Amino acid sequence: MSRSERLFDLLDVLRRHRHPVSGRVLAQEIGVSIRTLYRDIASLQAQGAHIEGEPGVGYVLKPGFLLPPLMFTLEEVEALALGSRWVAERADGRLGTAARSALARIAAVLPPDLREELETSALLIGPGPMIPGDAVDPALLRKAIRTERKLRLAYSDASAVPSQRVVWPFALAFFDQVRVLLGWCELRGDFRSFRTDRIHDAELLEARYPRRRQALLKAWRQAQSRVHDAAGN
Repeated sequence: MSRSERLFDLLDVLRRHRHPVSGRVLAQEIGVSIRTLYRDIASLQAQGAHIEGEPGVGYVLKPGFLLPPLMFTLEEVEALALGSRWVAERADGRLGTAARSALARIAAVLPPDLREELETSALLIGPGPMIPGDAVDPALLRKAIRTERKLRLAYSDASAVPSQRVVWPFALAFFDQVRVLLGWCELRGDFRSFRTDRIHDAELLEARYPRRRQALLKAWRQAQSRVHDAAGN
């Protein structure tokens, strides 16, 4: 186990304990000597971790400490590189730009060995089919989801039949060829999915929808599960 991985494990153990835990118990849980444990705690404290306590008394990690980028494992760095490259290639323009910016910021604060792994990652995104362009800025749809506000949509179905809908958007799904807005449709009184390339116009309404986004997503998943179970029977 590398030192970075060991410090990562120590933070995980400290987060699991809400009350002070002795150094000996911590050392046993991560499999190091007590002397190494004390050195690792000092290293984390120097990096900004709010670890309170002392030998013989016990240690506790105060809330609010964010894991520093140097604590990423090699597999996590590869996952970040692969995920960011996918978003940059397959998401809309703003998300793609944000993904590249986020990756550059992470690379800037990584130690040299991990920075090289990130920048030279051999996990690549292959070419995919063209995604139809959207008439509505996807940023507006994401804002409606984040703020839990209703959307008024001008939409055309697969047969090009137009309709006006008021929906409660709670998720945006990314597929290889399309992007789909998931929401509760007031017109149909049920969950519906809307291909973003068929949304001709969208207006963000002031009204918030009456349920939380997480509750809608959970209910949608349960509905999907019932449909799949019925199809399997």
